[in-house]
Amino acid sequence: MSTLTIRLPDDTTERLRSLARSRGLSMNKLVEELSAYALAAWDTENHFRTLAATGDVSQALSILDRLDAQVRKKGSA
Repeated sequence: MSTLTIRLPDDTTERLRSLARSRGLSMNKLVEELSAYALAAWDTENHFRTLAATGDVSQALSILDRLDAQVRKKGSA
C-alpha cells in the first residue's frame, strides 16, 4: 500500500470531507472509491479505443446495445 499526499483548495477539501461524512466513509476510503470510479472509466475508454482500432464496429455496437438495454431495464424498475 502506498501513501499519497495531494494538495487541494481548502473549499474542495471541506466539500470532500462533507461528502465522506454523508456516506459514512473516511477521507481515505472516499478517495479510494473515487479513484476506482475514475480508473474504471479510463479502462472502459481504453477498451473501446482498442475495439475501434481493430475495426470491429459491430462488436462495439453490440456492447453499447447491451449496456443501453441494461440502463433501460434499471430505469423501468
